[in-house]
Amino acid sequence: MSEKRSVSEMFGCNVFNDSVMRERLPKAVYKDLKKTIEEGTELNPAIADVVANEMKEWALEKGATHFTHWFQPMTGVTAEKHDAFITPTENGKVLLEFSGKELIKGEPDASSFPSGGLRATFEARGYTAWDCTSPAFIKETPDSTILCIPTAFCSYTGEALDKKTPLLRSMQALDIQATRLLHLLGKKNVKNVNTSVGPEQEYFLVDKEKYLQRKDLIFTGRTLFGAMPPKGQEMDDHYFGIIRERIGKFMKELNEESWKLGITAKTQHNEVAPAQHELAPIYATNNIATDHNQLLMETMRRVAERQGLKCLLHEKPFKGINGSGKHNNWSIVTNTGKNLLEPGDTPHDNQQFLLILSAIIKAVDEHADLLRMAASTPGNDHRLGANEAPPAIISIFLGEQLEDVVKQLVTRGEATRSKHGDKLASGVHTLPDFEKDATDRNRTSPFAFTGNKFEFRMVGSTQSISDPNVVLNTIVADALSEVCDELEKVEGDLQDVMMEAHELTKRMLTDHQRVIFNGDGYSDAWVKEAERRGLPNIKSMVEAIPALITEKSVKMFEKFGVFTEAELESRAEILFEQYAQTINIEALATLDIAKKQIVPAVMKYQKTLADSVAVLKATGMDTDVQESLLGDITENLKKLYTAIGILESETDKAQSIKDMNEQARFYHDVVFGCMNAVREPADKLEMLVAKEDWPMPSYGDLIFEV
Repeated sequence: MSEKRSVSEMFGCNVFNDSVMRERLPKAVYKDLKKTIEEGTELNPAIADVVANEMKEWALEKGATHFTHWFQPMTGVTAEKHDAFITPTENGKVLLEFSGKELIKGEPDASSFPSGGLRATFEARGYTAWDCTSPAFIKETPDSTILCIPTAFCSYTGEALDKKTPLLRSMQALDIQATRLLHLLGKKNVKNVNTSVGPEQEYFLVDKEKYLQRKDLIFTGRTLFGAMPPKGQEMDDHYFGIIRERIGKFMKELNEESWKLGITAKTQHNEVAPAQHELAPIYATNNIATDHNQLLMETMRRVAERQGLKCLLHEKPFKGINGSGKHNNWSIVTNTGKNLLEPGDTPHDNQQFLLILSAIIKAVDEHADLLRMAASTPGNDHRLGANEAPPAIISIFLGEQLEDVVKQLVTRGEATRSKHGDKLASGVHTLPDFEKDATDRNRTSPFAFTGNKFEFRMVGSTQSISDPNVVLNTIVADALSEVCDELEKVEGDLQDVMMEAHELTKRMLTDHQRVIFNGDGYSDAWVKEAERRGLPNIKSMVEAIPALITEKSVKMFEKFGVFTEAELESRAEILFEQYAQTINIEALATLDIAKKQIVPAVMKYQKTLADSVAVLKATGMDTDVQESLLGDITENLKKLYTAIGILESETDKAQSIKDMNEQARFYHDVVFGCMNAVREPADKLEMLVAKEDWPMPSYGDLIFEV
């Protein structure tokens, strides 16, 4: 088993990675494929048969019997259809074959995946296309071993039906514009530019047996009922605390399974809330990081099952304690290894960095509504703006050093100095003094510069990181394109271009400084200040979705070939539908649990209490306490039953609305509030009914008994 193998032996053992390709492919084929992967050149179909055969032989040696085109439809999860390697022969036997055609193209049924009107139900044909920039891998389960080939998924008429295709398009757009800019700035040796991403993944672990007693967790991924236990996260003792043995065992197996798949699982720790944890990988190319994050979430769930646990990835599985996010650490890197967001020791005179930084600030300011939309899920509506997550207002944290440089450029037209960190002296002789960073961190900022990258902290824990990165890549490509347009007008040599770049930097910082905010994003004062600055405060998913289909957004996405107008409209429709379906399921689950579990349990306890009162009265004993408790239970039961009736009626109304936009808004504005009205008396009743008579495990059972 894996315990006997070193990490270096284990890492990437189930990946058809560069070292495997170099070893198994003919030199000419390897060189051709490598050029496509690294430089983005067109794939040579002539090499497909050779690659497919070697991939098959490698997979067979690993015990694989089937292959699948692994893709990411707009459901937000992954999809796969398994095909065996067998081909029948005339003598009743089979050959094990895998052709280049099968590698390059697959044909899953497209009719049952979300398409937002791009495909009618009877129009079933869709295609998967091999993405050779993300390596194939072996997925091992107790029942099967499958060769998985990462693919894009599109319709018969060519529209993107997945998360990968727009991401690859956006990466290409940013590559073209960033390379164009660098050439204008004299960096002719740069051939291409990639975005690099490291997504931190937060999650909860609960006992599987207790999970199976909670219908709300089973149906919706979050608790629809639950009174707070006496202790939550108030003592801050879970954060970075000692990892319990059972959780440590899960983390060990998760690391091993991740490493086999080439996922660079690096950091693990307990998060702020009880039963909450985090895993962070090392950076990877945007496309691979996205594939890895999807695989990681799937692996977390699978490993948890084997350990008798359940992994909860919902943004807010428990009311009243911190929810889970997925911090998307994003940077831009050239093929020469240069991080374009590395400010250096003296950022004030790093003109290339300041120009790119100011373009990003411009992009975020001009498209704040799109960035907010990119972090929108029904679950994230519970989280954004709460104490563990950024507010719904998009702003940029730069830190003291860069904020000072920006201020110099805006007010004086020149930056002549950069602040530096002082020595940090502990006051203990045996502890070394060390250099402080020039900038502190800001956990309340949704988009924070953290040394050599931007951390987009709004992203929800269940989300594919494709969505936020498609937006980030495209809006920055748009800003860089405008910069290039201006610089290309310059007549003169490189020095003249750099002078114009300096002027452009000052102009962009002056025009877009309103989005820079280094203060407390949780404060009420910031909400008022943001309104004064004219920054949007988009509080919910249904308010955010229309940003996709504004004239400004459509024009930008079409300009760079990331989305067509039809693809954007389809995605908006899908998002409205997903929101409505999510709240509908939650409403129906609320009704099911309240009517079939909570009300009967309360009535049974109510009768027991009433019988007790009668017996005590018959003996002449004082029953004031029992009658007071019985009165509280009766009052809250009446409130609960009334609220159930209203929720039932409003859910029926919501289901009858045909327009998807209107329906989603009704679920948000009306149904969601009715669900809370059911929950309020139910949670009070949980505190009044004896624990052994309550029909489901409590919050305390779920988050402390793992």
